[in-house]
Amino acid sequence: MARLAFLRKLAMGLVAAGLLAALPEHRLAAQDMAAQDMDAQDMAALVANSVRVDAAGQLVAEGGVEVFYKGRTLRASRIVYDRTQDRLTIDGPIVMVDGDTAILVARQADLSADLTEGVLQSARLVLNRELQLAASQILRVGGRYTQLENAVASSCKICAGAKAPLWEIRARRILHDQQERQIYFDHAQFRVGGVPVIYFPRLRMPDPTIARSNGFLLPSVRTTSGLGAGVKLPYFLTIGPHRDLTITPYLSSKSGRTVELRYRQAFSTGEIELNGALSRDAILPGETRHYLTAIGSFDLPRDFELRFDGIVVSDPSYLLDYGLPDYDRLHSEVMVSRTRRNEYIAGRLIGISSIRADEVNSSLPTVISDFTFHRRFSGGVLGGETGLRFQTHAHYRSSQDPNDSAADLDTIADGRDVARASLRLDWRRNWTLPWGMVASTLAEVTTDAYRIAEDARFGGSTTRSHPAVAVELRWPWAKTAANGVGHVIEPVAQFVWSPKGTETLPNEDSILVEFDEGNLFALNRYPGSDAVERGARLNLGLAYTRVDPAGWTLGAAAGRVLRSDDQGQFSAASGLDGKRSDWLIAAQLTLPQGLGLTQRLLMDDDLSLTKSETRLNLSGERYGLTGSYVFLSADTAEDRPADIAEIAFDGSYKMTESWTASAGARYDIEANRTNRAALGLRYRNECVLVDLSLSRRFTSSTNVTPTTDFGLSVDLVGFGSGGVAGPSRVCRR
Repeated sequence: MARLAFLRKLAMGLVAAGLLAALPEHRLAAQDMAAQDMDAQDMAALVANSVRVDAAGQLVAEGGVEVFYKGRTLRASRIVYDRTQDRLTIDGPIVMVDGDTAILVARQADLSADLTEGVLQSARLVLNRELQLAASQILRVGGRYTQLENAVASSCKICAGAKAPLWEIRARRILHDQQERQIYFDHAQFRVGGVPVIYFPRLRMPDPTIARSNGFLLPSVRTTSGLGAGVKLPYFLTIGPHRDLTITPYLSSKSGRTVELRYRQAFSTGEIELNGALSRDAILPGETRHYLTAIGSFDLPRDFELRFDGIVVSDPSYLLDYGLPDYDRLHSEVMVSRTRRNEYIAGRLIGISSIRADEVNSSLPTVISDFTFHRRFSGGVLGGETGLRFQTHAHYRSSQDPNDSAADLDTIADGRDVARASLRLDWRRNWTLPWGMVASTLAEVTTDAYRIAEDARFGGSTTRSHPAVAVELRWPWAKTAANGVGHVIEPVAQFVWSPKGTETLPNEDSILVEFDEGNLFALNRYPGSDAVERGARLNLGLAYTRVDPAGWTLGAAAGRVLRSDDQGQFSAASGLDGKRSDWLIAAQLTLPQGLGLTQRLLMDDDLSLTKSETRLNLSGERYGLTGSYVFLSADTAEDRPADIAEIAFDGSYKMTESWTASAGARYDIEANRTNRAALGLRYRNECVLVDLSLSRRFTSSTNVTPTTDFGLSVDLVGFGSGGVAGPSRVCRR
């Protein structure tokens, strides 16, 4: 009995420490575990219908054999340990599982006791439950390598009766390095549907458990009318554990030669990413074209955060020609900010460069600096809530001309430089009156100090102080019907007084004013600080909300502004000009079926539209659609000599579990032309992701021409972190 106990203990140790060593080793996440916990991890458990010692002294475990060791599991029908040869003979079906990283399946195995050497027959290795490596036999070499002869690799599902998977790699030899987590192929053929497509004498790919590894990524195809047909072949290069570089050569048929670069680095407190490219092509012969972007964010002491975002480009059409994000003004910014419950601090430096054909950078404010400190206080002698805001702003133009030249005719001096400091104090307090009424008092005073240079009209230093006070009355009515439907109606009246007068300062940040339900009851509707709303006025509004237990809601609002005098401050297209503003009407409908509809319009007393915006969102299990319609009336004060009416949509439809179609377009109704159109088709299953896209940009200018863009990309699931597995195909009988 003592000998039997000894052999059982020996067998458990050998099976646990040897047999399961065939699977990848993983470090413990907690390095400071107690000693007794480590000892418990080293214990193995063997479960079998019977364990015996035969006449030859071999230990035999039979019937539903299971071994559990360090989170790993081995299942077999029979295990025989030959003590004299120090060998293990295992009869299958054999299944060895190491968490979610590896599964080894075999019919039979003859291995050394520590499993560093041996052969598994009719075996298959499944990595990360994605990539399958199969061969008639698998050799274990040195406890680190798994070698497959005349093998096949694929992550595609193989149905009974199918001749071949959707794609596969057949190789004379496949070697899996568990330590480096790499897969090496000798004399490999990449096949699609069983048909050889390309041959590789040598091929190396990361296994699915590794997210970053040096090597080529899958190529993509792009064809445009300007560059011709081209192919991109990215190469990914790791530079230590926290940095990497992606180098992408891009060659096109119309003499296009491009190298794209992406550099990423992670720090303990943040991260940065640089993207850029160098190009030579037939669009601008003899010129080296380029672009560079930089983005990043870092956590700073005392809860501050640093963010930056910058871009430079060689010429106005480069971004469009190469399918990059389309900007007509290049915006670069560095910002340090902190946001707390009652405090906001931000400082930023902005650089702007225009690539519009009708703009001259020397007469634009290309360097801008801003600083904001905003603090809220509650209680105090007056009660309510008080706010204190201090701001500085400055912008610089490289031109030194104090007049407006004929090059732009924007009524702004070409060299105007402005510096401003502003201090605003505001206060609000609410009172609850009988019958559910809510009364409020509001007040604010703003003082601005300006320094203006290079301007023949506004040059010099000046200050301005502007107060405003208001009283407001709200009377919400609420009702819940017997069927559970809730109704809320809220009329609002607000009277605002502020001094009359005309502006004596240049207005650059408050030219475009949006009149909507968000600022209907604002004391100042100008978006910036250069202009302030003057004169006495009465703001009137009515809001209605309906909430249905069935899951849909309806909200509507209407209002307008009545003035004692027309100060001539606002443009006609803003909807705020005159003694009576246009009618503001807004509505929003949300249905449980995934439909969202928003409508906002400005309309005068003659029912003529000034502005209109309609937005539609429709989402379902198999479809998605977003659409919009925008109308803006002509107004030379807003640099819009003609009406603008445009309709746009983007949508997708999931035709099957694997196939998804998409389409998008933007149409200019006034000009009767399509500005852009796009079609897309995506196929995704358990082993491949294919994206096909076709787009056309119809607009043109002195810098850009109409362009057609065709793109094709393919991702194979199962190698590294590339591709996201989709729904598994269904086998049909």
